[in-house]
Amino acid sequence: MIRVAVTGAGGRMGKNLIEALALSEHAALSAALERPDSSLIGVDSGELAGLGRNGVAVAAGLDAVADDFDVLIDFSVPAATVANAAWCAAHGKQLVVGTTGFSAEQRAEVESLASSSALCIASNYATGVNLCFKLAELAASVLGDDVDIEIVEAHHRHKVDAPSGTALSLGEAVAKPLGRDLRKVAVYGREGQTGARARETIGFATVRAGDVVGDHTVLFAADGERVEITHKASSRMAFARGAVRAAQWLAGRDRGLYDMQDVLGLR
Repeated sequence: MIRVAVTGAGGRMGKNLIEALALSEHAALSAALERPDSSLIGVDSGELAGLGRNGVAVAAGLDAVADDFDVLIDFSVPAATVANAAWCAAHGKQLVVGTTGFSAEQRAEVESLASSSALCIASNYATGVNLCFKLAELAASVLGDDVDIEIVEAHHRHKVDAPSGTALSLGEAVAKPLGRDLRKVAVYGREGQTGARARETIGFATVRAGDVVGDHTVLFAADGERVEITHKASSRMAFARGAVRAAQWLAGRDRGLYDMQDVLGLR
């Protein structure tokens, strides 16, 4: 049985991860973490997630549970994840990263630790989304430069980064087979007299409203026809189950940088 620790145990994703681990046959929650100043320190994590007591009390930091887990699942904020990744590398722990919104420097710092520990980093852990990455890449390679490509994403009002990490990953997925550098061709907003659309651009539209869990669409539009690849998440459990699957897969690896495409065998 793989022993798994979860950061942000009191948050929405943390509670879903605790539930997903309770349902898993091959991984179990062995440590639950919150900020040192959280009022949840010492609370039973099973009760916190609405599952009943599980005997795993919420702890204030990784040092307190250093001997209690094999893999850490971290859906938090970039600065915390950078620190957690360094700790895991120093202590021989594997790390599943679901945090988004990294700066280029933060992302590079986390990825550099793959030389001494095993890391799985993905913008989205839902199996269906990762299938969409592959389908979008295939569609771009087939349709080529004869289509305009737009990416539309919607999330709940509390999401702090935009476009979503998943939308950016979809952008990378379609840019690669077309030989485009997303940093140069991405258009993140349009207003006023923008002129005719340049074919090589990849547009992004962002919606933040209500309690939308996560919707993503890649639109390939040509004269006379349109192809759309869409994924809609109705529950964060889709992300939680994928992250637990990644933790199980990662547990047998000593070092290296992986993503969900590796976990699913889609690489």
